Parts: sequence; structure tokens; C-alpha cells
Amino acid sequence: MEVEEDSKIHGIVEEDGHGGSDLTKKKKKKEKKYWMGCLRAESDESGNVDLSVEFPGERAEPTHLVVMVNGLIGSAQNWRFAAKQMLKKYPQDLIVHCSRRNHSTQTFDGVDVMGQRLAEEVRTVIKRHPSLQKISFVGHSLGGLIARYAVACLYEQESPQNSEEPKERIAGLEPVCFITSATPHLGSRGHKQVPLFSGSHTLEKLATRMSWCLGKTGKHLFLADGDDDGKPPLLLRMVSDRRNLRFISALRCFKRRIAYANTSFDHLVGWSTSSIRRRSELPKLQRGPVNEKYPHIVNVEGPGTSSNHEEVQSETNSNGSKNFDMEEEMIRELTKMSWERVDVSFRGTVQRFLAHNTIQVKTKMINSAGADVIQHMIDNFEP
Repeated sequence: MEVEEDSKIHGIVEEDGHGGSDLTKKKKKKEKKYWMGCLRAESDESGNVDLSVEFPGERAEPTHLVVMVNGLIGSAQNWRFAAKQMLKKYPQDLIVHCSRRNHSTQTFDGVDVMGQRLAEEVRTVIKRHPSLQKISFVGHSLGGLIARYAVACLYEQESPQNSEEPKERIAGLEPVCFITSATPHLGSRGHKQVPLFSGSHTLEKLATRMSWCLGKTGKHLFLADGDDDGKPPLLLRMVSDRRNLRFISALRCFKRRIAYANTSFDHLVGWSTSSIRRRSELPKLQRGPVNEKYPHIVNVEGPGTSSNHEEVQSETNSNGSKNFDMEEEMIRELTKMSWERVDVSFRGTVQRFLAHNTIQVKTKMINSAGADVIQHMIDNFEP
């Protein structure tokens, strides 16, 4: 079953973040449904739009919510290609919600503020769709960090029955997939995490000092917020459970965690931070793709946890350094749970210089080379 052409989906998603069309003028009821061919867009009075596929006659309502989260200075429109392809593959199973709550300059407000906004947005979506039973998240770049904070806000444990262990839920739903794409899980501070700086210690240090240019978000990304309130930097706090926010428990309760990472030509987010590996753990890549169907997927690793964190920690201690290695702490804690890793390379294509957006197919006209990466994500998804 084909979904309407891309331009029509673009219009629906744009309505999600903006106003001024005939659809806006009709907002007299709390909820409206619009049909574009067989694509159904359902909106509420706040402008939230959920996409699903409409079939003739009666059918069971979709039970799986997929929340897609944009990155820095992004919008819900950035996910329109991936949303369309996902609905083509699983038309009867999914509702795809492209988050609108953190867009444009709102992405400067800080990971914590944006995570709370996303959590409230997800609760609103779930209230509109009582048939939902499962939930998954897909985040690009900064969107992956926002999603990590949001799931901690939404994490809950259902009271056990008899001798059963308590069931872990995200906003009352069964957590399935947590997928990130070019996300700086370890932050952007030093250690060649921002390839644009070419490993220059001077430029990396200058970027940390100038992180305020990106607002509170910049301080979070460059781990420069620790001095503000005497607490450790937010990204460091997000690798452990806190009294009110169970960051690790929330992430661990997902059935699968998958990290897509650019191996090169991503000038904003390095391979190490997006794949949650130490530089010494980055694999040697074979020539050519691992599967001809996905020409830009150059390495795939199944679920695995870090096995040498104790060795690295002892090595760090033997150096006698009093400085706490925040990056190492984040790797050690995040890799105590299993991650699937998918390494991507656009080498040989003109679009390699736009790798950070191409991995998402942010704009189909100039990022189309990433279509096979999106297809790989969809083919390996669990509806």
C-alpha cells in the first residue's frame, strides 16, 4: 500500500510545527482527522499531528507508538522521509509521531528542559490513542539525548501481581526499541568528538569556552555546566539513576538499543561518541558494504556490553591523574547494558560532506544517499 507523495507528507508535518493554513482555521474541536489518500493525520488543539495509514473498512487500531525526535535547530519536518517509509513497511501496526515540541531555537534551552517537554508531549499523544501498548523512540543527533532524558521522566514500574517482578514501563507502555542516529552520547568536549576541530586541543578548548553561544544546550553538550550549580555535568548525571529520574533503568528497560554512527565526514559528531566506544575499540572496516541492499552500512555489531572497562579504569588510575575522566565514566556506565551498533560510511558519494544530515535523510533532495540507512533501520525494527 502506497502512502501519498512526499510533498503532501511535508505539508502535514509542517502544519505540525507552524500555522496559518486552512487546517489551522478549522481548529474548533479538540481533535480532528485528515485524510491524504490513505495517510491519516490526526491533530489536536495544540497542533500535535500523528501519522498512520488508513484502510478501507474496519480494522484494529495501531498498538505501537514510534516517537521521532529532531536534533539541534531542527523540526518535525526533518523526519518526514523516515516516517513515510516506516508507515509503508508497517501500515497496520504503527502510529508515527514526529515531535514538534522542541524545534528551531527552542533546541538551545537545554537537554533537561527539552526532555521534560518531550515527555509531556508523549503523554498527550498516548491519551489520544487508548489502543497503544508499545513505544519506541528514534532520535537524530541531539534528539537522542533529549529522548534519553524524556524516557527517564516517563519511566515507571507497575505493581507486581503475586510473586511476579514489577514490570517496567515507559508512560505505561511496553518499551521496545530505542534508536539513535549520530547522537553525541558522550558529549562534544575534547577527545576529537567534534571532527570539525581536527583534533586541535586549542580549538576544542575554545569551543568549550564558547559553548554558551548555543545556550544551555551548548553547556550540556560540552560538559561545561558542572560549575553552575555545583553538580556534575548533566550528561554525566544521565548515566546513573537519580532519586527522581531513573536514567539508566529507563534506558535498560527497552528491549533493544541501537546506535547508528557515521564513521567519517560527520563534522559535528564523531564516530566514538555516536557509537559509544573508546577510540581503541573502533573497528577496522572492511571494504564495501556488509550487505548490497544497504550500500552505506559498513559494519554491524550485535548486542554487546563493554568487557574491558575495568582494565581501562585501572590504566587511568595508574597514571596518577587527579582529573576525573568524564568521558570514560559515561562509556563505562552506558555499556553496562547491551547496544547494537551500526556503522555508516558515505565515502565515495558527493553527499558525504553532509553526512550528519544524510544519515537521517533530513532533506530528500540533498540527503537521499541515506535512504538505505533508513531502510536498514526499518527492516530491523520490531513492530
